[in-house]
This record gives sequence, structure tokens and C-alpha cells, in this order.
Amino acid sequence: MRLPADGRPARSVKLAAALIPALALGACSIVGGGSGSVESLAAAPAPTYGPQADYPVLVGDPYTVAGTAYTPEDVLNYDQVGFLAADAAGGSAVSGSHHTLPLPSYVEVTSLETGRTILVRLERRGPMNSNELLALSPGALAQLAAGPGTPVRVRRVNPPEDQRALLRAGGPAEPRMDTPMSLVEILKRKLPGQAAAPVQTAAAAPVPAPRPAPVAVATLTPSPQPARGNGVPALPPLEPRGAASAAVVAARAAPAPTPARQTVASRGAFVVQAAAFSTADRARRAASVLEGEVTQAGQYFRVRTGPFATRGEAEASLAKVRAAGYSDARILTNG
Repeated sequence: MRLPADGRPARSVKLAAALIPALALGACSIVGGGSGSVESLAAAPAPTYGPQADYPVLVGDPYTVAGTAYTPEDVLNYDQVGFLAADAAGGSAVSGSHHTLPLPSYVEVTSLETGRTILVRLERRGPMNSNELLALSPGALAQLAAGPGTPVRVRRVNPPEDQRALLRAGGPAEPRMDTPMSLVEILKRKLPGQAAAPVQTAAAAPVPAPRPAPVAVATLTPSPQPARGNGVPALPPLEPRGAASAAVVAARAAPAPTPARQTVASRGAFVVQAAAFSTADRARRAASVLEGEVTQAGQYFRVRTGPFATRGEAEASLAKVRAAGYSDARILTNG
């Protein structure tokens, strides 16, 4: 080390010598688990916002409300109709309470009075004072423009992170596209206490009405008549007026044969296949909602709508089917 003329180290050398012990002590504190150790940083609690706020997902134990037992479970394709209750615990946030779905989870709630649909974050169990399908916070009720007792559809969804973040922050997500009223009317038939919607299946050919018994018309064969005095044979007796015309009218009145009902495959160029089920009962329930028909293919039961003469008609039906939750529906061509 080079020294100045007076034999004392330079100021920079003194500063470096002073810093070395401090750095060594800092390293020891990290390795030894001091207040700034790696272990303590890893154990720091996660913030209550961001995607990690949706985890862990809690299911919970069975419980009973007003004599009805509920068993929480993680159902991905949950889709039910029922009635609303109010949940004051949510305040202005767009949140809700549900009896069985995991917490938190996200659902689309559709008013079956207006078709308006919103995204809701389920954060609580309940309602604990009734057996209604869903309880919404005041903020959610305001966005849906609904109140307690409103009939609704509740469908579990997996929204993108930006919409989840809005709900976690206490604000509303953008309203969804309104559900078509034609589908709303179908869903209302599934409400508790309503008559079951008619199930449309492939019907057998109608039996033609019995025809009236044919009217026997005698063939008139004139018998030989004795010649009159002038050599001209006598004419046969005249048939009563109206007898022949009555036979003609009866023949015309007989109904023409009624053709058998055409199947889905022969009535149009396009059909929409919504889904295929392993049981006939589930297929009939889906066909009831979609106003479709059930056909069996091997061990599966297919639900289809149509047929449609043009692809435009098929695409309109496809949109309704997908809006009902059958996102894998597709258009098929006959033949």
C-alpha cells in the first residue's frame, strides 16, 4: 500500500476499513435469523388483495337451516334457479351468500323478471335464516335492480382476473349481456312450485284417424227389357236422384293418408347439438330447457335443436344454447 509523505493512510483506506466489520455483522444477522432474516420474510403474511386472495377455497361441513340439511361441495357446473334473499353483511360490495358452493367462488346471477345478469363473488355461507337459493348484499341487489323474493338463475363461472379484482376491491364488475327473454321464460318454468316444462322427445308417427266406412255403390247392369211395340227396347228404370252424387261426396270426404312425422335428420339442413348425456333423464331435462329433442346414439342420449332450413337460423339457436350454459354446442349438417 502506497502511503502519503507524512506516513498516514489515505482517508479512503480508513473508510473501507471501517465498513468491513459492519458488513460482516449484517451477514451474520441474516444467517442467524434476526428480524430481517430470510426465514422471517418467507413467513410474512400474504396481502389480502391480488389473485392469492381467492385461496384457499373453503368448502366446510354439513349444516341445517330451517329443517333443511345442506352439504357444501365444489360443483364446477352448478346451474340452478330459485329466489333471492337479502344479506346486509355485504354492504356496498357486490357479494353474496350461498348454502353449498365453495368460498370464495364466482357466479352469474340473472333476474328472471328482467333478464339482467351480473357477476357476484360468494364470500359467506347462507342465508342462515331461510332456505332461499342465494342472498345478495345491498350493493349486488342494487346492480341487479332486484329485491328479496326475486326469481333468479345462479350459474357458477370462472371470470378473468381483472373482473375478480374489481369484486375483491368492493366494486362491481361490468354487467353481463342480458339473457334473452325467450330463455328466461323457459327458466321460470323450472322454479320451485312451478309446473314442469314439457319434455320434447322424438315422437312416434301419429296414428291416422279411422276413416268412415266406404259407401257401397252398386254397379248398375241393365237387364234386357222386352221390346216395346215399336221394336225399341224399354229404358232401364231411373236411379233415385242424388244417390250417385252421395257416393262421390263420400269418396271425396275420405281423409288422405297422414304421412309419418319426419325426424330431425330429414326436416332441414342444419341442427344444433347441445350436449350428449349418459342417462335419458338428464337428456330430457336439458331438452326441456332448450326446447330440443332427444335422440339415442348407442349408449348416449343426444340433445339437439332444429332442424333449420338455413345456417342463419341454426346460428341463432346456437347462441341461445350457449347462453344456457352449453358452451361446447355446435352446428351439424344433416346427411
